[in-house]
Amino acid sequence: MPTKKASLAKIITRNILRRIENSIYLFKERFTERQFIYLACVLIAVSCALAVIVLKYFAHKVFLFATYVNTYLKLPYINSILPIVGILLTVFVVKHFLGGHIEKGSSKILYAIAKKGGFINSKQMYSQIVTSSLTVGLGGSAGLESPIVITGAAFGSNFAQKYHLSQKERVLLLACGVAAGIGAAFNAPIAGVLFAIEVVLVDVTISAFIPIMISAATGALVATVVLKEDVLLSFRQEQLFDYHNIFYYVLLGLLAGFVSVLYARNFRAIEGYFHRKKMKLYNKALLGASLLALLIFFFPTLFGEGYESIKTLSSANPSVLLENTLLDEYRSKEWVLLCFIGVTLLLKSVATGLTLGSGGNGGNFAPSLFVGSYLGFFVAKFFDLTGINTHLPVANFTVVGMAGILSGLFHAPLTAIFLIGEITGGYDLMVPLMIVSSISFAVSKRFETHSMDVKNLADKGDVYTGDKDRNILLNIAIEDLVTTDCKTLTLDNSLEKVVEIFSSSNQKIIPILDEKKILLGVIEYENVKTYIYNPYRVKFTMIKELLTAPKAKIAIEDGMIKILRAFDKTKTQELPILKNGVYYGCITKLSILESYRIKLKQMVIE
Repeated sequence: MPTKKASLAKIITRNILRRIENSIYLFKERFTERQFIYLACVLIAVSCALAVIVLKYFAHKVFLFATYVNTYLKLPYINSILPIVGILLTVFVVKHFLGGHIEKGSSKILYAIAKKGGFINSKQMYSQIVTSSLTVGLGGSAGLESPIVITGAAFGSNFAQKYHLSQKERVLLLACGVAAGIGAAFNAPIAGVLFAIEVVLVDVTISAFIPIMISAATGALVATVVLKEDVLLSFRQEQLFDYHNIFYYVLLGLLAGFVSVLYARNFRAIEGYFHRKKMKLYNKALLGASLLALLIFFFPTLFGEGYESIKTLSSANPSVLLENTLLDEYRSKEWVLLCFIGVTLLLKSVATGLTLGSGGNGGNFAPSLFVGSYLGFFVAKFFDLTGINTHLPVANFTVVGMAGILSGLFHAPLTAIFLIGEITGGYDLMVPLMIVSSISFAVSKRFETHSMDVKNLADKGDVYTGDKDRNILLNIAIEDLVTTDCKTLTLDNSLEKVVEIFSSSNQKIIPILDEKKILLGVIEYENVKTYIYNPYRVKFTMIKELLTAPKAKIAIEDGMIKILRAFDKTKTQELPILKNGVYYGCITKLSILESYRIKLKQMVIE
């Protein structure tokens, strides 16, 4: 009987989904192109909001469970055990159900835009929800926003694929999913719009604003209706801005910039260490999770997203953070609390690096807010306890500090300013938010050209930046420009073959290969043209006597930017190109420039 009921439920669900799909196809036929985009961005936003609701509720309930166990049942070490379980479960799911790989970080969205035309694998629509809920929900020291953003982008991309939309529309709907995810996660639609524009879409037109705004507003509305306020990160800012404190906000901005750089470098170092470490999957997960558990044992506020501790920090009684720690008996001593806060904010990058490096899934958005709030509290409380200024509004510094670290880490000052403005319920702190965010961004930009998520991709030329010429070049498929049927020779061939190739083709170089297709060198037309008209020299000269090294060694893996630089440096017109270490074909500078011209023309028309 239960089997029949389950089968009936599946049939009903399948029929409902089929009717929805047919209705959307009907709308596409009846609506104009623009009207259909508006409908699409609403549907994508609703899907993103539902994903946010599932993730947020799960993470919140686990946090309440751990708090209840600690407070009432007195079960020791529960906060340290749960993250180990969560990371191991995440690794198990990734290995056995997701093909052994999971995308992490918003950088994967940027890569999809720059290198894949906005195509994102359909499994990202559910894999992020499952894995991040296990990792962060069970206490991993990371955030849910990056998985939410990837999920939203996947919804947008796959909707566009399903209904056969163009690349331009696909990228737009991808950005709509991102905006909806941020809008729903924080009930901050303006921040969602700005994040999509600042971080995801480097080149954005005015026409893209309306769909992105609709998505962000819809996502925020659905999440607000369903989620309770205690699940979302929100504050009630009570103290107004006092211009006498500008000096201290400037100082906070400077510190936020330096802390952002330190956070990014620590995180990359730890994640890189685990990436390079040759260990079995579960051993690596156990190592990282165990180190994380040790940190959480001494600093319990590193457990999970950390939003509850941020709220506590901005409250009237922040000493509650020392409950259930080894410093519990020193709760009344404010210097002890201050030292605890200072050490915790420095360790957050380590905890997040261990969480993600060992196999967990999450992001750095929530950790950046965590570190920012702790830094803001530390600065204000330090001047209070030393007696330098006992009137600094600690709660204001706590929330403004979040904008500073978010701006410094992600190089998104507008997102940081409006996100904090929205979650505090007003814009009375707009001036200090602008001061701290802009200074932090300037300091971080001075030491790190690209944001934390973008840096590795930008170094390899795999992501769009503010350089429009560079973006066009990144959009050119190298393999499409390679001449794979370029005639080649071996050392055993005679010079007569060289003469034959140069006289019957437009080749300027002839690659010389061994039996394994390893490039030994090239014969250049300019170097042998004096031989061609001398039959005696042709007959008695061997190929190895004329063999020269290519003027530059390039490979498809180098990327278009590096390849074009090689052409400019060598002042040559044609070069052999490798793929996976072996000869692949020849590429000309003229073909690259012609492709650039075509791409530029297409962008102008669009």
